Amino acid sequence: MKILYSVLCIVILSTLVSCKKYVDIEDPKDQLISKLVFVNDASATAVLTGIYSDMNGFNYQFANVVTTFMCAMAADEFTYASASAAFDEFKNNSVTAGNQYVKIMWEQPYSFIYRANLAIEGVSASTTLTPEVKNQLLGEALFVRAFCHFYLVNFFGDVPLILDSDVLKNTNLPRTPKAEVYASIIKDLTEAKKVLVLAYPGNKERIRPNKTAATLLLARTYLYNGNYALAEQEAAEVISTSGYAILNHPDPNNVAHMTKVFLKNSAETVWQLQAINTSVGRNTWEGNTLLSTGAPFYRLNKGAGSLIEAFGTTDLRKANWVGEYTTTAVPPVTHYYPFKYKVRVGTINAPTEYSMVLRFAEAFLIRAEARAQQLNFSGMKDDLDVIRQRAGLNLLPVTADLAVAMAQVENERRLELFTEWGHRWFDLKRWKSVTGDPTKTRADDVLSLTKTAWKSTAILFPIPSSALNSNHSLIPNPGYN
Repeated sequence: MKILYSVLCIVILSTLVSCKKYVDIEDPKDQLISKLVFVNDASATAVLTGIYSDMNGFNYQFANVVTTFMCAMAADEFTYASASAAFDEFKNNSVTAGNQYVKIMWEQPYSFIYRANLAIEGVSASTTLTPEVKNQLLGEALFVRAFCHFYLVNFFGDVPLILDSDVLKNTNLPRTPKAEVYASIIKDLTEAKKVLVLAYPGNKERIRPNKTAATLLLARTYLYNGNYALAEQEAAEVISTSGYAILNHPDPNNVAHMTKVFLKNSAETVWQLQAINTSVGRNTWEGNTLLSTGAPFYRLNKGAGSLIEAFGTTDLRKANWVGEYTTTAVPPVTHYYPFKYKVRVGTINAPTEYSMVLRFAEAFLIRAEARAQQLNFSGMKDDLDVIRQRAGLNLLPVTADLAVAMAQVENERRLELFTEWGHRWFDLKRWKSVTGDPTKTRADDVLSLTKTAWKSTAILFPIPSSALNSNHSLIPNPGYN
């Protein structure tokens, strides 16, 4: 009976906190139920694992294909070959406030933040959880809150900073300055590092955040904020942690390692989202969506200045992470598509791939950029060469010029992290224009060449109309009035 009631509490809590907007007020009865969930280790743990399950439970969600696909189209990575007005808005950088995907990118992170806040409050107040579990769950909840705020601030700029579950207070919060949001992210991740451990909890699969996940996201946050010394420090901590490795093979003719990077629990995995609905053979939503039995719908851009042209002819990433489909037309046309995930539909209940969220290679790229910005060009070269060697490429030449060094960093980040969690879009937004114009970004340099409707204000997505209508303290982003 006790177990049954705990399960019932979890179900009710999940229903309660899955609301699309942070506007529904809890009934006191539900507040009591949420407190009861944190009485024992099993039910409290289910609150956090339930968040990860819901992040990946359905296709076209914030935490699977929406972030990756919409940012890839907003940048210069790929296009959608079929008719879709909502997708075209991202491809053309003319996203409207009523776009269904921009709504998902706002509402779903906030729903997970709400659940993380409930967990932080419930775990902190509990006197019955075992100390190890209490620390782990607190760290995970702080990580989730920081992770979601990180993506919100990079999608939209200034956003409401939600740090508790008080819906009366939070319903009409105005937008918080980006610097304050980042300060909160750094605080959450710093606190998470104090209570998380290096070992992965539960069944030891890499599907729940650990200390390394918090450290890597903290390194990225410092990098985005221009705190290069701390970015290097945190990235170095990740790199020196045992249990992770850049997969490689001493025989340059053996490229099997390139197909193992995105396998579940690979040595390059820092955090993945577990496969859901494996009873139908599904591994990842990315693989299920990107791979097709015929011509691909999601096609990597090709032509001058494109990702495909940026790859060297001997780059193992192109050979193993980019798929090709050649039509039977006369003359034939070759389309390219992301092929990091190999499984569209696999063996029932035997997934081999999980969705990659954070991976080890990023730590080298973060440290390389941080070192370049501190004029440590030899250290930057060493880090980039680790990634290049895995890709079967020659070592980089030595440079003593910051502009050249940053061009090398940009190229390696572009080739390594393509179509993963918006990296390319975020990079173009955060880097300064190479023209020296302080009002422009790298996005202006790159995207104005291929997108006729490009405008500088497009680096921020519009606040969804649903949010503007329900919270009159919000104001639209520039260019979307």
